[in-house]
Amino acid sequence: MKKILLAVAFLFALSSPAWAGGSAGSFGVGAEYTSLGVGGVSVNYDGGVFHAGGFLGYYDGGTFGNNNDVEFGGRFYYHIHSTSMSDFGLGGQLGLRTYDNPAPADNFLGVYIDLGAQVRVFLSSNVALSAGLGLTIASGDADGVALTGDPVGTLGFHYYFF
Repeated sequence: MKKILLAVAFLFALSSPAWAGGSAGSFGVGAEYTSLGVGGVSVNYDGGVFHAGGFLGYYDGGTFGNNNDVEFGGRFYYHIHSTSMSDFGLGGQLGLRTYDNPAPADNFLGVYIDLGAQVRVFLSSNVALSAGLGLTIASGDADGVALTGDPVGTLGFHYYFF
């Protein structure tokens, strides 16, 4: 009986709590998109109490008018609650989108500031699905500025390395 109790005590001494993302300091790669169409290939850094990242997207219209679409931006969410397989964060993202329209239309530049909340659910210790909801401040093409309360949603997938 002493050996069993000693083995159990040894296992408890070596164990550590599991946190979402596997561990602080891990990097994830994947994709993330908003309902506004801004997003692309994504990289995330999990800092434990926060996660931050960026995305890059590119589309070449090719023979259909040679209209190129470039999107990039960054995001930051502070975790206000975490469990072993999920976290809930408040923050937002800044996204830029340029669209090269064929003549005679003008080119388009969109600036999107999204503020809101995001939930990450870990299917395993290093695979996460994310979903967010918030409001957008949009500005575009230097012809005018619009301050809107349009709802925006985000969906993402990331694989973390640690």
